[in-house]
Amino acid sequence: MKSAKNIFQRSEAPLNVAVLVLDDCNTLSFAAGVDPMRAANRLGPGRPFDWSYVTATEQPARLTSGLAVPGTPIARLEGCDLMLVIAGFNLDRHGTPALLASLRRLAARGTTIAGIDGGPWLLAKAGLLDGYRATTHWEDLDGFAANFPSIEVLHDRYHVDRDRMTSGGATPAIDMMLHLIAARCGERLATRVAGVFIYDSAPDPARAQRRAARAPRHSPLTARAHALMEEHLETPLTLAEIARRTGTSPRSLQAQFRSRLGATAQAHYLALRLAEAQRLVTDTAMSLTDIGLATGFASQSSFSRAFRAAYGRSAREVRSGR
Repeated sequence: MKSAKNIFQRSEAPLNVAVLVLDDCNTLSFAAGVDPMRAANRLGPGRPFDWSYVTATEQPARLTSGLAVPGTPIARLEGCDLMLVIAGFNLDRHGTPALLASLRRLAARGTTIAGIDGGPWLLAKAGLLDGYRATTHWEDLDGFAANFPSIEVLHDRYHVDRDRMTSGGATPAIDMMLHLIAARCGERLATRVAGVFIYDSAPDPARAQRRAARAPRHSPLTARAHALMEEHLETPLTLAEIARRTGTSPRSLQAQFRSRLGATAQAHYLALRLAEAQRLVTDTAMSLTDIGLATGFASQSSFSRAFRAAYGRSAREVRSGR
């Protein structure tokens, strides 16, 4: 097995990148991997990146938007410095033995491999993250950890561990690519690339992924409380505990939620738990009992009542499409 080249060293030589695009990936994830390289080449100096598109088969990859991306079949790719694996939905179908074997072959030749959005799943299925620290999209973190116990799973936005890079989704992938640009070309170019996109990059890649964008009406206090609530959906915190952890009193916290969000802190917390329950009902095969427990309901009856009150239908009806 060939040792991987350290692609994070300063270099004026173009980095040879293969962009593996799979069917059913999101256009934004695709752009997050490619457009920072394009902008870096435009802003210079020199041409930091050379990239080409790679597909799983002879057919173009078709993105969720309908965009078709032609490329060289991965079986014919001899090597590259960096491979970006951009995947989205239907990962079991796309993670064929042939594709996984090609990923292992390239890794054995010293290629650094990055997974974006669903890409980390394919790297994990190929055994290329065993013994590494890695992240993936927040919707899939629990399943990722359960399916791949040899990986130290992180909640980070993105993570770089030696010759593996993993990103939790499209926006963290921009941060990951800016990190690469800064390492190879300097912070100044990375800052200019971010400025082209009017993008305020996240300063800390280890910052936990958010399940929902921060509401513009949040105050710093309610935003901190909201983050705590997101982190404790399965075992909900009391209002007093949230207030203690945010350095305020329950009364002040309640007043902030009412004035900023027009709801009590408890109602906001319940809405977060039920939104997660709805996602699990529609996007997973978990039993309704397990979903209730995973979102902090002590009994199936309390979960059923709360779900119906929020969505007008029972969880069973939502799952069956009635």
